Amino acid sequence: MIVGAHHITLQGRGVLIVEDEAMVAMLLEDLLHELGCHVVEIASRVDTALTFVTARQFDVAILDVNLKSETSYPVADLLELRKIPFLFATGYGMEVIPEKYRQRAVLQKPFRKQELEEALLRTMRLAAGGA
Repeated sequence: MIVGAHHITLQGRGVLIVEDEAMVAMLLEDLLHELGCHVVEIASRVDTALTFVTARQFDVAILDVNLKSETSYPVADLLELRKIPFLFATGYGMEVIPEKYRQRAVLQKPFRKQELEEALLRTMRLAAGGA
């Protein structure tokens, strides 16, 4: 629930996970549940993720940058167009993130629950107009 740009909670937030590694997706799902979120969908391909973005309702998305032979940037573009907050997750450095997305939170793999929580809260604060 957004009470203001500075008081944001993850409790009850719906999350779309775009991740092609099943073990990472399951870890994310478990950690998100521990943080009070619920996973709306998990997509392992860009076309599936694009369908979920247009068909499902959720509060925030976590995008793995590389999905086998494709990148998640088309999903990021659609999320941005629809004004849905998102962050990237990657095992690579910031150099793989296009300049237009450098202001987005990036969760560096491997990550811990606290890092996930901080990245999600930063993403939600930015979407609410906070710092």
